[in-house]
Amino acid sequence: MSTDARWRVGVVIPAQNEEVTIQRCIEHVLAAHEHCGRRALLWIVVVADACSDATVHRARIALGCRGAVIEGSPRSPGSARRLGAAAVLEHFGQANAARIWLANTDADTYVALDWLKVHLDHADEGVDALAGIVQLDASEGVREDIRRLYRETYQLGVDGTHTHVHGANLGVRADAYLDVGGWSHLTVAEDHCLWHRLKARGWRLRSCVKSVVMTSARLHGRALGGFADTMRRRLGAQHG
Repeated sequence: MSTDARWRVGVVIPAQNEEVTIQRCIEHVLAAHEHCGRRALLWIVVVADACSDATVHRARIALGCRGAVIEGSPRSPGSARRLGAAAVLEHFGQANAARIWLANTDADTYVALDWLKVHLDHADEGVDALAGIVQLDASEGVREDIRRLYRETYQLGVDGTHTHVHGANLGVRADAYLDVGGWSHLTVAEDHCLWHRLKARGWRLRSCVKSVVMTSARLHGRALGGFADTMRRRLGAQHG
């Protein structure tokens, strides 16, 4: 086992036909790594899930030598994230799992500049897993009814905490991740499943509004039951 005490950060990005956004996603992760203020080692894994567009090609260009693209057809966010995490752990080899941070986001999402800094700040405080928040990507020209619905239903605590869990903004220390068996092979709510198992095993969890990613405001996403589906159902309930 390596005695190097630096953090090793693996960022896992599942992608299914996200040729429009994948390069931006990767570029923001790289910028967040530069900004984190640590000599942390970074490895990004894009899991291209049944892609038929230019996602793989564009991801490889953006990654260069700073990560890898895995091609396959898991057709499940949980399975894709699990493949990505396994690839990160394989890349870091014999490194201490307690010094590996598995950060997760999505290909239609871009992270804030301080995203990794916030995650590693909490990790340095002894937090084993961190759940952040999502905000709507204003650059897409978000519909007013979607913007209003988000404001009215996406509740954040005045104490800086929240109750949300998103695979697009979730970090976990590798030893905790391995202890609970990793991502489940789920097509829906794989993030909540992992979070609840971490809680049940007594790992130290924290939900923080300072960990922010910007996500697509589209109503028809790639993942069944994901953020887009949730927003669409809520709009339907309001208009029903």
